[in-house]
Amino acid sequence: MGRAVMVGRGPTGTRLFFLSTVIILTARSSRAQQGDGCGLSVLGPCSGSLSSLGYPGTYPNHTVCEWEISVPQGRRLHFRFADLDIEENNCQVNYLRIYDGIGPHRTQIVKFCGLGLNVPDLILSSGNQVTVQFMSGTHQSGRGFSLAYSTTEHTDLITCLDKGIHFTEAEFTRYCPAGCLTSVGEISGTIPHGYRDSSPVCLAAIHAGVVSNSVGGQISVVNSKGIPHYDGSLANNVSSTVGTLSNSLFTFKTSGCYGTLGLESGVVRDSQLFASSVWEWSDVIGEPSEWGPTGARLNGAGLPWASAHSDQQQWLQVDLKKEKRITGITTTGSSLLEYQFYVSAYRVLYSNDGQHWNIYREADATQDKIFKGNTNYLQEVRNNFIPPIEARYVRISPTQWHQRIALKFELLGCQFHQARPRIYHPARPPPPSVATDTPPMYSRTTHTPAIRNTTMPPCTINDVALATVLVPVLVMILTTLILTMVCAWHWKNRKNSSEGAYDRSLWDRTDWWKSMKQFLPSKMAEGEESVRYSSSEVGRLRVRGNTPRLRAEPAEYAQPLVSGVVTSLGQRSTFKPEEGSDPGYMDTNLYDAPMATDIYHAYAEPLPASGAEYATPIIIDIASHLSGSSTLNQPTTVSSFMGRGPASLLTRTDSGQSGRSMYDTPKSTGQATPTKDLAYQVPQSSNQKPVG
Repeated sequence: MGRAVMVGRGPTGTRLFFLSTVIILTARSSRAQQGDGCGLSVLGPCSGSLSSLGYPGTYPNHTVCEWEISVPQGRRLHFRFADLDIEENNCQVNYLRIYDGIGPHRTQIVKFCGLGLNVPDLILSSGNQVTVQFMSGTHQSGRGFSLAYSTTEHTDLITCLDKGIHFTEAEFTRYCPAGCLTSVGEISGTIPHGYRDSSPVCLAAIHAGVVSNSVGGQISVVNSKGIPHYDGSLANNVSSTVGTLSNSLFTFKTSGCYGTLGLESGVVRDSQLFASSVWEWSDVIGEPSEWGPTGARLNGAGLPWASAHSDQQQWLQVDLKKEKRITGITTTGSSLLEYQFYVSAYRVLYSNDGQHWNIYREADATQDKIFKGNTNYLQEVRNNFIPPIEARYVRISPTQWHQRIALKFELLGCQFHQARPRIYHPARPPPPSVATDTPPMYSRTTHTPAIRNTTMPPCTINDVALATVLVPVLVMILTTLILTMVCAWHWKNRKNSSEGAYDRSLWDRTDWWKSMKQFLPSKMAEGEESVRYSSSEVGRLRVRGNTPRLRAEPAEYAQPLVSGVVTSLGQRSTFKPEEGSDPGYMDTNLYDAPMATDIYHAYAEPLPASGAEYATPIIIDIASHLSGSSTLNQPTTVSSFMGRGPASLLTRTDSGQSGRSMYDTPKSTGQATPTKDLAYQVPQSSNQKPVG
């Protein structure tokens, strides 16, 4: 750690002294700056940022500053300018030069002089040492310069002034240099909600706790649509302001180890909180008031923790019961309007055994890290640990405070999964001392019971392996049972559907054929209906030989049967003829021919028992008629349906039908008249014409 004194002269010639402390890290490298024209600068181990005095204002006259930068052997440096604005009226005394090497043997790489210069390309050194020199003479304008540098492996180096609006990619990665906390710029937003696109990206990364100001680092950024309002907060010594609607915003990808560790939620028990001392007192009515460590939970109701003494020997401690990775801390003051106490700066100590303590420092630093705390009693302030702490015990030691030491806090982090040797349990810390300030207080000590923390049960490898084996086996067993049940159900339904098919063809017994019939061409005329047969009818309609078995549903009129095949009625129908001059069914030559013995007549099917007004067929006992007889007065014999063939089909005649038969036996053709298995049921042949 070294100090750099930057001396500048203003326009009036009055010497103004600016004192700034710059962290000089000495791990295998050295960095130094000298002169009176040096602005806010940070020279990190692998990256840094430089600026002229007073930037972005006009740099003073007659100043000079040199920065000597070294990195480990075998590495080289490159530089990127954020702004370069040097008055060019006299470039002999107004310029910026970059040299290879340090000392009298250095060689010039480049020299700049001019207002509003644009230097888009990286400037590369040939070795691991570089000198940057800035000189100013008499001038009237010019902001000076601001640049960033890093080792050459970080080819995606950006400057501290690059804003989110300068990047159009949906996702991108860049390298932020050290020292962006000293840059000018204002950010709006918080993590995880996002930052306004007008915010400098690297400054927002420090606020989010993604990179450290003293070291810099790689960032992963995601662009998305803007939001109407951006909150403000204080984190990592960077103040974020409230912002308005923007077209876009950006957030950072993180490791995800930023969850709370249980103080606010109650996972951490009261017995796990300790303090160096407790402030106690009684009010005017004798009611005691104790500001103990159990009240130090962030956003908890009641009194916070307050120490009995106001000195730097006070501390507040938490035992996490097991080693964890701790990435940050959030603090607040008393949160009580009538007691506006808060801690404005503090150190953080950590331990694995509760006896040997380490003070937190940043990477490669030689001094303790002092965290900036609260600026009022109510606002929350977050600080991140880069690198994170890995410990079981954490202790907060205030260094500065307002009125009295008082705070509430919460730790951020996650479980630590690396196997470590088991740490022995430490002895209980001494009980805190009790203050005796006025009003009088009572000297009380609360002994914490030995309660084992069971909120985070350990996860063993055996449980994971057992679950890995059992889960697939259970899935296979359940799948097999489900498939077996589905197959049994399907087989049962198929068996039930096959019963009562009565030797029909496969297509007629399947639902697939029924659903496909509607897509097949049909010869049925419009308005005609096909005949369907039920298994109950087929059981009563059996014929001899190979006559097909048929079933029919009740219909109002008789349907035709042709060669045992289901057809539909065409022009020949048994509907009542229309009245008029058309002879219709009275044509004598239409039905005068006998049917073939192997074909059923189209009108040989009985009607349902309900009967119909017209077209009721009757069964003629052929044995009671003489062959060739045309007499119409022959009585008809109606028999019951007791036969076993087509000749025995019978329906009841309508009671309103006249005694005169409308159908008779066929004409005599000289051939032998069948006496068995055939029944002719055709219209009567009559020479009489209807009247009118």
